[in-house]
Amino acid sequence: MLNLILLCSCSRSPADLPPTDVVPSHAQLQYHQMEFIGFIHFTVNTFTDREWGFGDESPQVFNPSQFDADQWARIADEIGMRELILTAKHHDGFSLWPSRFTEHSVKNSPWQNGDGDIVAEFAAACRRHGVKVGLYLSPWDRNHADYGSPTYLAYYHNQLRELLTDYGEITELWFDGANGGTGYYGGAYEERRIDRATYYDWETTWALVKALQPGTLIFSDAGPDIRWIGNERGLAGETNWSTINTAGIVVGEADAAYLNTGDPNGAQWVVPLCNTSIRPGWFYHPDQDDEVKTPQGLVQIYYGSVGRNCVLLLNIPPDRRGLFHEADIAALREFRQILDETFAVNLAEGKPVTADSHRRRHPKFAPANLVDSNPDSYWAAEDGTQQAVLEVDLIGETGFDRIMLQEPIRLGQRIAAFAIEARIGGEWTPIAHGTTIGYKRLLRTPLVSADRVRIIIEQANNVPALSSFGLFRASAREPSQ
Repeated sequence: MLNLILLCSCSRSPADLPPTDVVPSHAQLQYHQMEFIGFIHFTVNTFTDREWGFGDESPQVFNPSQFDADQWARIADEIGMRELILTAKHHDGFSLWPSRFTEHSVKNSPWQNGDGDIVAEFAAACRRHGVKVGLYLSPWDRNHADYGSPTYLAYYHNQLRELLTDYGEITELWFDGANGGTGYYGGAYEERRIDRATYYDWETTWALVKALQPGTLIFSDAGPDIRWIGNERGLAGETNWSTINTAGIVVGEADAAYLNTGDPNGAQWVVPLCNTSIRPGWFYHPDQDDEVKTPQGLVQIYYGSVGRNCVLLLNIPPDRRGLFHEADIAALREFRQILDETFAVNLAEGKPVTADSHRRRHPKFAPANLVDSNPDSYWAAEDGTQQAVLEVDLIGETGFDRIMLQEPIRLGQRIAAFAIEARIGGEWTPIAHGTTIGYKRLLRTPLVSADRVRIIIEQANNVPALSSFGLFRASAREPSQ
């Protein structure tokens, strides 16, 4: 009996690798896993040909002739977007839902004789197609007479309550950093400035969101859940930590360089988000129909965002019909096809892997977990180790030019520097190097034909761990690196 007990004890699976001090919440982890989401900028600006409405636009200009939120959600689902974020109210103050707290909304537009609700139709269409629902509610309101006074904040909170109680689950709320300036302001036609650090009482505002919908993730320069990457080009830093120190960051005045790279010593996990538009503008402009980003240009953005530990938020502005334009759809579909072709076959999957360090020599942390196609399994080095070398046997000459690495970020982000070598013609040759990995790192190389590949972890802030490794052959339609 004693021998049986000892045998059972020894065969128990060890606990997970101890996490680092800062890890993502479950909701943040799910957000990382979406990888690619969409923005929809749509309001009176669509009909006035402006980017920022002044606030004095008549609701009568808003009248999409063929509005179809189902088209938006259907295309989003087709191209792999897992969430859409709608500008429920932009800086012009026009509300795309029949808000009880303002007359500057769709209820006074000719669209559906004032009985329509863009937000409701948008949310319902997203849910029909399995796409999560996000909303943008501009803190700045160039229409409202009370903007700049404490009274306005009560109005803003009332609108937040409407959106978070009347439209079901909202996965994400976007808070823009553009605040204060010239505007209509109920007929005053003047400039109003606010103290960005104090005016919105962000802690109270965010607490209201969490009280109404605890699962809603909040985006702003400072998070608290999702952060801006510091530019609108969709480009993360070569080094990109998911952690930052949010203390002292003022929404709208954050250090763009700091946001772009993150902070290995950051005390908060704040998911990095790359945002950009498929067109030069964020709203639809007819003269930009021939300036839609090419599929190849979108692929470049994908590598610079998702491929650098970010979620990519791509804006697709509906036209005056209330539809995604045909040129945008064509570019998006080819973009998706290129990615699908490139990442269809992982040439490393199931291949033998060895490592010079393997935690407790237990199968739970085995090198083979890198190539088992299970995102939840992972390899980990031995406790106390911060460097390691892994080797993948490709079982014969294999051609590839794309490399993927992923960390099990539920346990934190660890790797700070790595290199990739390939055995080409019997000789080991450096082919790539990088700094951070995080949720996902994608590397582009010239075409390589090799029979073995090494992953050299040069620096880490804790015991290194990897969940996935992939080698791929780029689609013939991909741009050169």
